[in-house]
Amino acid sequence: MQQNLQKIEQRSRKHLYEAVAERIAYLIDQGTFKTSDKIPSLRKLSRQMKVSINTVKEAYNYLEDRRIIEARPQSGYYVCGCRCDIPKEQEIKTDLFNPTTISTSELAMQIMRDCSDPNLVQFGAAIPETGLLPIKKLNRMLSSEARRYQSESVNYSIPPGCLKLREQIAKRMLHCGCTLSPDEIVITNGGTEAIYLALKSVCKPGDILAIESPVYFNFMEIIQELDLKAIEIPSSPRDGISIDALKYALSQQRIQACLVISNFSNPLGGQIPDAKKEELVNLLAQHGIPLIEDDVHGDLSYNYDRSSVAKAYDKKNTVILCSSFSKTLSPGYRVGWVVPGKFQSRVEQLKLIYNIGSSIPAQLAIAEFLANGGYSHHLRSICRIYEKKVMMMRDAIGRFFPEGTCVTNPKGGFILWIQLPDSVDSRCLYWEAKKLGISISPGIIFSATGQFNNYIRLNAAFYSETNQWAVETLGKIISKFC
Repeated sequence: MQQNLQKIEQRSRKHLYEAVAERIAYLIDQGTFKTSDKIPSLRKLSRQMKVSINTVKEAYNYLEDRRIIEARPQSGYYVCGCRCDIPKEQEIKTDLFNPTTISTSELAMQIMRDCSDPNLVQFGAAIPETGLLPIKKLNRMLSSEARRYQSESVNYSIPPGCLKLREQIAKRMLHCGCTLSPDEIVITNGGTEAIYLALKSVCKPGDILAIESPVYFNFMEIIQELDLKAIEIPSSPRDGISIDALKYALSQQRIQACLVISNFSNPLGGQIPDAKKEELVNLLAQHGIPLIEDDVHGDLSYNYDRSSVAKAYDKKNTVILCSSFSKTLSPGYRVGWVVPGKFQSRVEQLKLIYNIGSSIPAQLAIAEFLANGGYSHHLRSICRIYEKKVMMMRDAIGRFFPEGTCVTNPKGGFILWIQLPDSVDSRCLYWEAKKLGISISPGIIFSATGQFNNYIRLNAAFYSETNQWAVETLGKIISKFC
């Protein structure tokens, strides 16, 4: 081993930091440091290798750039979970910037139905793993709050919804740059209804909507239901929607609204940087176009600092912020919310027409969970778990999937977007995997124009060492296509 290290150092005499970097990379390759292991601190490695702290820092930056290690705020440096490349950036093809009529995908509906099949490994739908949710605590609060507010708990929750919950949401929004009054928040039946009400309030049948590409497939179901047309704007797993492509689309088409997932998007897992969020808001405001922002994964950041939202940069009140507690607390409680801005009266009217209000006991239970600090404690725990699961699944993908596979490296949430070799048909892969007891999401359902057929989305929330076999099995099936 010492001879090998000496050879590495001889090859890297040109730059001392490269010698340090290659020594750490060699130890990782040999298994001395494994996935998720913490590597020596800057100061410790400086003493061990008798080099300056700046040299070690350069070496670690070099390894970070190659996604071999990663820095975690206030914690140190750790071995990344996968040596696969990040999926390639999409080319901006202007010939695709034509309005598309959405067709409902039966395959997308089937993937949602797979959630209820206990015989399947649930890598398909983007739902939280039930065992990680604070079920007992929430149910106790549901019972105690129903007793405390006996009359209120059996009455309609007329829009804008439970004041106690709206107050707690307004307090939390301070962490992501928004100063909101509880009166500016409307409670909905989950994030999906929030998006539906937002789109319905600003668009009419036949209008053109700018959406990210790839895009969460359920958004396309809503777009079809509202009889809208969509223009797909390329989006990056690193920094979200392409501003240049959006500018071009705005110059060519009469776009009525824009829909994005700002933090830890679905399916890419990417995050729009703060400066780019501000640029996006200002660009759309200049054209008088509302921005509909989905922030349903925003609380699931691995660095424990709540990410900002585009709404924080909204000076004209034309950003409609949507979110929910479905990914963090309880999908079944169906508690979401929307900050409609200048469209609030229309959103409240639509909410009243469609279902009068949302479940008040569920609102009261979540409000109490937020008020007593339980939610913040739960987030700290679940974010650490999701980070580890994502890294472990990425590592398994790197070991079992064929050469040429690329996988995202998200900094929050629990989903992975995977680019497979061009010869792989994700629809066929879906059916082959399902026969063997594994649910996945084929990439083609995340595009209105049939892109991403050699991509899949996997849910790492359900990954564990006991179902590693499922990732290995997927790798074997994929290899048959190559």
